Amino acid sequence: MFERHTALRSMHDLGLAAWFGGSLMGALGLNGAAAKLDDSRQRLPVASAGWARWTPVNAAAIGTHLAGAVGELVTESPRMAAQAGVGKVSAVKTGLTLGALAVTGYSRLLGMRLRRAGGPPVDGVTEPNVQTPTDVASWQRQLKLLQWAVPALTGTLVVVTAYMGEQQKPGQVLRGMLGRAGGLRSSSKTIGKAVGMGAPRIGKVVMGSPTRIAKVAAMGAATRHLVTAGR
Repeated sequence: MFERHTALRSMHDLGLAAWFGGSLMGALGLNGAAAKLDDSRQRLPVASAGWARWTPVNAAAIGTHLAGAVGELVTESPRMAAQAGVGKVSAVKTGLTLGALAVTGYSRLLGMRLRRAGGPPVDGVTEPNVQTPTDVASWQRQLKLLQWAVPALTGTLVVVTAYMGEQQKPGQVLRGMLGRAGGLRSSSKTIGKAVGMGAPRIGKVVMGSPTRIAKVAAMGAATRHLVTAGR
């Protein structure tokens, strides 16, 4: 029986694509176009209206991506336990996701503050001028950095996702599982040598311990998953 998770992968990839693409287009296209308006008091309101229309779609995209990411994490857990390197990359991906969420949320908060500020004179959406109120200018300077941080983080997530896809190739899975098995054997030998005279006997106990059995079972499950699953 083939195990396919097309829906989860599609949710993960489409949501991330919208998150990355929307943030990049907004920073480069929407904010850039609003800065070209002749009336300096209309630049912030026009950009704020555009971001407000995009926010519900962006929230749906982020939610879709997170649902797909959690689903993939659950379905790939046997391979994470058996293949060396997968767990570390998953931890990096989780950290990047949390960072992107935090930056996106704070950027939205700054955007809401700018929208409530009305129409103060500005040079651009993230560029104040000498007539811009101090608090508005401060929010603009923060947003100028954060608007590029979101596409940078989500773009990195795209790259990490591609790398994790490479890790699912049969050759990579096999090498990772052999590396994990080699690490387990080295750990058993180290424990045996540390004990001294009782090393051979204790090594056998370690090999038959519940933890060892669980890891071996996880490796077996991952092997079956590799044989029957197709990406």
